[in-house]
Amino acid sequence: MKVLVFVALFCLARADLEGPPKIKKEGGVLVLNKDNFDYVMTNNKHVLVEFYAPWCGHCKALAPEYEKAATTLNEDEDTSAIKLAKVDATVESDLGTKYKVRGYPTLKFFKDGKDSEYGGGRTAPEIVNWLKKKTGPPAKELGSDEDVTKIKANNEVVVIGHFTDMGSDAGKKFIEVADTVDDVVFAYITDAGVASRATVNTNEVVIFKKFDEGRAEFKGDITNGDELAEFVKGNQLPLVTEFTSETAPKIFGGEIQVHNLLFISKASEEFDQNLAQFKEAAANFKGKVLFIYVDTETEDNQRVMEFFGLAKDDIPDYRIIKMSENMAKFKPDTKDLSADAITKFTEGVLTGDTKRHLMSADIPEDWNKGPVKVLVGKNFKEIAFDKSKKVFVEFYAPWCGHCKSLAPTWEKLGEKFGSNDDVIIAKMDSTANEVEDFEISGFPTLKFFPSGSDKILDYEGDRTVDAMAEYVESNGEKVSGGGEEESEEEDIDEEMDDAMPEESDVDSTGKDEL
Repeated sequence: MKVLVFVALFCLARADLEGPPKIKKEGGVLVLNKDNFDYVMTNNKHVLVEFYAPWCGHCKALAPEYEKAATTLNEDEDTSAIKLAKVDATVESDLGTKYKVRGYPTLKFFKDGKDSEYGGGRTAPEIVNWLKKKTGPPAKELGSDEDVTKIKANNEVVVIGHFTDMGSDAGKKFIEVADTVDDVVFAYITDAGVASRATVNTNEVVIFKKFDEGRAEFKGDITNGDELAEFVKGNQLPLVTEFTSETAPKIFGGEIQVHNLLFISKASEEFDQNLAQFKEAAANFKGKVLFIYVDTETEDNQRVMEFFGLAKDDIPDYRIIKMSENMAKFKPDTKDLSADAITKFTEGVLTGDTKRHLMSADIPEDWNKGPVKVLVGKNFKEIAFDKSKKVFVEFYAPWCGHCKSLAPTWEKLGEKFGSNDDVIIAKMDSTANEVEDFEISGFPTLKFFPSGSDKILDYEGDRTVDAMAEYVESNGEKVSGGGEEESEEEDIDEEMDDAMPEESDVDSTGKDEL
C-alpha cells in the first residue's frame, strides 16, 4: 500500500515539475491539440475555436481575418482575455469527432469549457463584434464625444439610443433587445450634451451605418421589443447586398428567411439601371425580405445559378427563395425587372398567392432506353408512383463525387433487372429537377417506391449490387448492412444556406455542401 501511495505522489510531483503543456501561437491564434486542448479550456473563460483542414480553401480564406481578429482582441484590454484558437481536425480527429465537426471550417465558442455554435460572420470586425456581444454587456455606454466617434468609425453598423434613465421601460427594453442581437453593436448615451452632439434625441434610437442613407431613426415604440428588433434587422444590411463569400454568412445566418436574388452581370450595360430598380423595390420590404444580387461573371456563383436552374442565356433574371420552407423557390412569370413588377411579385410570395416553382428538365427522348431510366420533374410522378412496379430511384448531382463512384454499381443493378418488367431502376438529376412530395438533402439519395403501396422508403443499406437487388426483390422489406463507407452522401444543406458557396465536409457519411 505504501508503495502505491509513493508512486502516486511521485507521478503528481513529476506532473508539477513538467508544468503546463506547450501552446504554440500563430498570428495570435492558439494552436491546439489533444495534449493542450483541455488545459486551454480550463484556464480561459472564453475561447473561439476553428476546426480546419490545411487543404480547405475556405479555411485558407478565413485565416488572415481570424488572425486579425485575434490581434484586435489581444490589443484591447477589455477583450484581451478572449482567446482565438484553431485545431487541425485532419490530425486531431478525436477532437473533431468529440465536438461533432462535420465541415471545414467549423467554429465553436467555448464558455467555461462548454461549447456552442458560432453564429457570426467571417471577417475580422464581425468576429470581434460577435465575441464582444457574447462576452461583455449587451450595450456599451458612450460617455464622451470621443467614444461616439470611435464606435461609429470602428463599426459598419451601430445602434445608439439616448436615455436619461436606463432603468426606464424604454432603457430596459433597449438593453433587452441588444442582448438578443449578436451581430450588431449597441450603445447608449445618458449625457444630454454628448447625445445632442451625436444628433440623437432623448428616448430615441438611431442606427448609424456606412451605407445607403447613413442613418435610420426608429419611429416606433421603443418598449415594443419585437418592433425595435425588426427595425434593427431591416437596417443592419444594405438595401441590396452583393452575394460573396464574405457576405454569405451574414445573409444566410440571419433571421430573415425570405431572399430575393437578382442574377446579373456587373459588366453588363444595364447593370446600374437594373440594380436601381431592384433597390427601389427592396425599400418596400425592409426587415421582411433580403434583396441580394449575384454577379454571374464570378466563377464561384455558377453553383448558385445551377441551384436555381439558371443558365447564362437567362441572365438577367431574379428568383425568390424561402429558406425556412425547405428552400422553396419562386419564379416570376415574366422577365420584367421594373421596381413595380418586382414589388408585386415579392408581395405575392409573402402573401402566399404566388405558388412555388418546381424545376424540371425536358423529358429526354431516350429516357427509357437504357438499363437505368432517366427521370425528370415532368415524368417523375407517372413513373415513380406506378403501383404496379417496384421503382428504385437515385437522386444525384453531376458534380457529386460519391454519385460518380456509385454510377457503375447503379448501372449493374439496372442491368440485373433489365428483363424484369415489374422493376424500374432510375435516376434523377436533382440539380435540375424537383418534386413536391419530398426534399432531397444529400447526394446520392436513394428512395424506393414499393409496388402496391403509397409508401416512399429511404434506402440506408449497403450499396452493393447484391444488397440492393435483394432489397428490391423483397419489395423494400429486407435491408442488408447499415451503409458504411458505401453509403456516403454529399450534403446540399448549405447549398444556399450557411454561408459559403462551398464547404468541405468531414462527416463519416461523406457529405459536401454546394
